[in-house]
Amino acid sequence: MIQIPHIILADNQSITRRGVIALLEELMTERVIEEVAGYRDLQALLRHYPRSLVVVDYSLFDFQSLSQMINMKSGAAESSWLLFTDEPDEHFLRRLLLADPVISVVTKQDSLETIRKALLAVSKGDLYRCEYAESVMRGGVPSGKKAEPLTPSEKKILREIALGKTTKEIAIERHLSFHTVNAHRRNIYRKLGVNSLSEVTRYALQAGLADPVEYYI
Repeated sequence: MIQIPHIILADNQSITRRGVIALLEELMTERVIEEVAGYRDLQALLRHYPRSLVVVDYSLFDFQSLSQMINMKSGAAESSWLLFTDEPDEHFLRRLLLADPVISVVTKQDSLETIRKALLAVSKGDLYRCEYAESVMRGGVPSGKKAEPLTPSEKKILREIALGKTTKEIAIERHLSFHTVNAHRRNIYRKLGVNSLSEVTRYALQAGLADPVEYYI
């Protein structure tokens, strides 16, 4: 069994926190598990416990930018971090891992055994990258994962959609017709291979097209 002073869960999805806690309790005889709801709470805990293991979902936490997360991790140089998120956009993930090559990655789409292996590895201080993360860093993604690039106009519309605006609201604010915005929306869904607003929003957050701080206001 593995022992570690502090584990910090920075994920605003309660079902995920419950699942991670259950796995950690299986893997460790002694642990202190802290749950944080915001950036400032995480910052304060890292000041007190700089050697913590941080399990974080960037897209569901209130980081204002990827740089802010990387800077916080750099400021707690003895800490270990595991990005545990829905499968991130390849460009976002590559940018993250190039900026900080010692952050571990596992996705919520991975098997329970893979997630367990990731938690065990980082608790020992080892680096862990799931198959998807390794594939992205090799310069490719598994078949069927690569989305068509969005045009500049589609990226702007995507950002508005992620902020919760309706087609009508976007059309009025951007002086476009309802049908033009609707066509952009259909193209965005098709190119990204998604079928729901939640998936579109997740993509926008992970790709840095919308900031989590705006999304949660």
